[in-house]
Amino acid sequence: MNAILNVVFPVFGLMLAGYLVGRAGLLGEDSGRALNGFVYYVALPALFFGSMAEVPLNKIFNWPLILAFGGGTLITFLLAIVVALVFFRGRFGEISMHGLTAIFSNTGYMGVPLLQIAFGQEGVLAAVITTVITAVVVISIGVILLELDRHKDSAPLVIARNASAGLAKNPLILSALAGILYSASGLPLPLPIATFMELAGNAAAPAALFAIGLFMVGKSLTEGMVEVVWISSLKLLVMPLITAWLAYSVLGMQGVDAKAAIIQAALPTGALMFVLAQQYGVYVQRATSVILVSTVLSVLSLSALFVLLGVE
Repeated sequence: MNAILNVVFPVFGLMLAGYLVGRAGLLGEDSGRALNGFVYYVALPALFFGSMAEVPLNKIFNWPLILAFGGGTLITFLLAIVVALVFFRGRFGEISMHGLTAIFSNTGYMGVPLLQIAFGQEGVLAAVITTVITAVVVISIGVILLELDRHKDSAPLVIARNASAGLAKNPLILSALAGILYSASGLPLPLPIATFMELAGNAAAPAALFAIGLFMVGKSLTEGMVEVVWISSLKLLVMPLITAWLAYSVLGMQGVDAKAAIIQAALPTGALMFVLAQQYGVYVQRATSVILVSTVLSVLSLSALFVLLGVE
């Protein structure tokens, strides 16, 4: 419980700091959007490139871990989309964000320290792999869906052309691909570049959380609470259950990798969903509420999960 609280409390602290600064009007009306732009165009690309460039490709491809966590992510996403289409109807971008917020785990800011505390260096490697899946694959899918939503009123060929152009210029996808290519070269990053990537990348999560606090000023977090609780339940309960079934019953996994996959699947929704939502101007308030509510509830759900998995 203490380990979980030690990780969760700073998350709330940063959001609260942003809220108080925004409430006092210290940074101006456009500060949140400017900060979000910094995260999207500078901090996250640095994080993605630096993370991918420094991890050997042969260590990333831990297939049982990838299949357990990735399979749990995919099945939960499809379930969320089906339910959203039936009960929470909206435009294509809103339905897409409904599914994405149900699967985007806070693997980097919460998962890495939790797995390091629980399993040491072996846990850190599992955290890196699941973070790559979350940050690169899920974000890429999200960008594709939101680009399609942005151009949905155009002709099919125009939609395909515009969406492809949006993807080709997207800083998150470009930085991840560049990192993979650099990793494949086998060359170490020059120290000044590695230091820049680390400094800028480390700013991504704190800046995103602070921006959430700024956005929350004057907003009602109780709006759409049924949907928010449903998504939080998917994230904290359903996704780890599916991942556990895949890990133990389907793939026959044992040890740290199985437990790490389940813990990463059980993490609350990450702040980057707010960044993506605000960048495309869709589902911003609902994504903010899901991040906040799922993070609060994760203190109890993660504590119970650690006991069930026998993690001290």
